[in-house]
Amino acid sequence: MGHVNARVLLSNPRLPEREPLEVLVLADTGATHLCIPEHVQLQLGLEVLEWREIVLADGSVRSVPYVGPVQIRFKNRSGFTGALVMGDQVLFGVIPMEDMDLVVSPRSRAIDVNPESPNLARSSAKMAGLAT
Repeated sequence: MGHVNARVLLSNPRLPEREPLEVLVLADTGATHLCIPEHVQLQLGLEVLEWREIVLADGSVRSVPYVGPVQIRFKNRSGFTGALVMGDQVLFGVIPMEDMDLVVSPRSRAIDVNPESPNLARSSAKMAGLAT
């Protein structure tokens, strides 16, 4: 499929006086979380919430800081998430993409809003005890 990139705005909602960062993200449908380099964490002033163990593609295991909250803005979508601090580029994992109802288009090699719900992000939710 090749690389799929997009420009997004990242910000720290706990420090609204800090300017948002416009960053190039690489869509990584094999990754679960948002992953950011340490310099992005420092620029946004993101607090370390805990440490998490991650399994890399080669099977090795590392402990990395988990920071947040991070607000992500893309086109008419916005979402909040935590981020793993690792690597040298911003990776956009499936949790923030699903939360914002974004899709990866292999044909155009782009991230975009879900064409089935262009105006508002759509999520699935089921309530216990209600008939479906």
